[in-house]
Amino acid sequence: MSKVVDGFFWTLKAVSGALLAAMIALVFLNVVLRYAFNSGIVVSEELARWFFVWLTFIGAVVALRERQHLGMDTLVKMMGRTGRKVCLVLSHALMLYATGMLLWGSWKQMLINWDMTAPATELSTAWFYGAGVFFGVFGGLVLLWDLYLMLTNQLSDDELISVRESEDEPHPVGPTAEGR
Repeated sequence: MSKVVDGFFWTLKAVSGALLAAMIALVFLNVVLRYAFNSGIVVSEELARWFFVWLTFIGAVVALRERQHLGMDTLVKMMGRTGRKVCLVLSHALMLYATGMLLWGSWKQMLINWDMTAPATELSTAWFYGAGVFFGVFGGLVLLWDLYLMLTNQLSDDELISVRESEDEPHPVGPTAEGR
């Protein structure tokens, strides 16, 4: 099962890279066409915007799993194991609540906009709101899995700190950590 999950998250990283490359290519090509040939790709701006939204939400799921999000860990580092567990449960409960609200709102917007089409691509705008649904489902699963690992005492003391204070600070957990 672990290999399947790791493969899924590797695929998400690959999709993120492909979306970023496509977004850069579309925007660059459109700029060149506009300045050099006084023309352009009609769908370029719209697709680049959609790619950016999906890239952001896919990246957020990957960052959540790898615990790459930034936060204040100064107080939590000074706590013992019980204090760290309480903080982890509270923070995950708040994140699950926010993720649930995002999922619910994105789902409703997706259903409302199912028959609406984007002006340039004429694709359903439900795809745009689907990014929030994607994050709500998979982000919620990552958070629930972390809570399960904590409640079954499968997390070390360092893994009970789910944020980093600085991007330069290495984090002891990630997709290769034990129990993930």
